[in-house]
Amino acid sequence: MTVFYRTKITEVGPEVPELIEGGILILYAEGAPPELAEVSVLHRVEEGPTADTPPVGARLRIGEVSVQLTAVGELAWKKVADIGHVVINFDRAATAGRPGELCASKTEAEALIRALVAGAEITITSAA
Repeated sequence: MTVFYRTKITEVGPEVPELIEGGILILYAEGAPPELAEVSVLHRVEEGPTADTPPVGARLRIGEVSVQLTAVGELAWKKVADIGHVVINFDRAATAGRPGELCASKTEAEALIRALVAGAEITITSAA
């Protein structure tokens, strides 16, 4: 199994649950400006990101919630590598609507909100 990315949640902004209800999760590395931190899950990278972009079908795990990537925007992995930032859209889209986003299979909003706690791990790994 290839680990493309492994990071640990350090803080969850107060507006994150509302965005999750709309199917969107924003990750930002620690040190994000306050206005971005309010809408983001802040994290500290523990492994990666790899030079290779994860493929469609890769497994995204947030705590106990697990989904598959359905699309990877052309700039998404570069943004992850450069500034630890990415928007994840849980819409099952086969093509990313914006170049900096990852798309993933749908998941239950309440389960995802419960999973977003300081100390929880976020990983992107090969599907196998």
